[in-house]
Amino acid sequence: MNRKIFLKYLATGACALAVADMAWATERIRKGKYSWLYKHLQPLHRILEEDGYYVWGCSPILADDGKVHVFYSRWDANKGMGGWLNGSEICQAVADNAEAEFKHLRVVLKPRGPDFWDGTTCHNPLIKKVDGKYALFYMGNANKKTNTKRIGLSVADDLYGDFRHPSKPLLLPGPTGAWDDHCTTNPAFVKHPNGKYYLFYKSWNTEEYEHPKFAIKGNRKYGLAVADALEGPYIKLSVNPVIDFSVLGNNEQLEDAYIWWEHHRFNLVCRDMGYYGDRKGIIMHSKTGLEWSKPQFAFDEVSHYISQPPKPKHLSKYGRFERPQLLLNHDGKPTHLFLTTQGGKYQSSSPFVMRIR
Repeated sequence: MNRKIFLKYLATGACALAVADMAWATERIRKGKYSWLYKHLQPLHRILEEDGYYVWGCSPILADDGKVHVFYSRWDANKGMGGWLNGSEICQAVADNAEAEFKHLRVVLKPRGPDFWDGTTCHNPLIKKVDGKYALFYMGNANKKTNTKRIGLSVADDLYGDFRHPSKPLLLPGPTGAWDDHCTTNPAFVKHPNGKYYLFYKSWNTEEYEHPKFAIKGNRKYGLAVADALEGPYIKLSVNPVIDFSVLGNNEQLEDAYIWWEHHRFNLVCRDMGYYGDRKGIIMHSKTGLEWSKPQFAFDEVSHYISQPPKPKHLSKYGRFERPQLLLNHDGKPTHLFLTTQGGKYQSSSPFVMRIR
């Protein structure tokens, strides 16, 4: 490890990888280990393939009546893959169970136009039942670019209720020069048994994002903000970022974290962006949300589970899964893994479901 990077890491007091756990960062076995989740996945099928749309970011929730609802992103296929940034809307679909056919119900949130913080896109939804209500976390932006990405929260009394656009974002970026000065995005949420509300968020530094040496722009890290109420205010921890792979070198990073509470700890599944590679998912655990275990494989690339036609020229992310989201039963146990991948019937993108055996 670069000595300057390591000393800078210590000086900032970041808890992304606690000093006591640095052994896994410096002596990791590149072949990795396979987690319980990886070993228990059974691939099923694609869902919500819609002609004329790219479909992305599918967040499931089990309703009280046993049906499964999903909140997902979609945008006009004429915009290409980049349409997520300049025209995504959030929709809702429902099925009798996680393995049945999902049917589109409605558009829940769509871009509102100029002068609104979510005026040009509404994307990456996360649906949670909290305190008897339904909390829809998502990302919006105002200028078709990444530097206005902000996390928002819309709350409804029931799954068929009115999810209104919030008047302002839930969480803002840090000041210029901070590790998170570029944006706040990709929310992951847990209500802790201690009664506090934990909001994990992805961000990166603008200067790093614009640096020409990075093949992957910037370095994505995760911070944590905590509140005493669902709708905030959320206060960022001084030890942020709490997950930071930049100390490993080679611009290693991660994104698309889904976090849930089980076995008296935080559990995180996300897309890998360099720790083992960029085609698989990883899983980690933490008692506090600050220090995290060594990553293990959570899921593999698409070709490990299904056969697909050769890669189309217009799909640069073809063959990998992104946006992992778990369906939890009423006891908080994961039963299915929902992912998103390019390809499918319309050569765009759509969600993919796996059973956890």
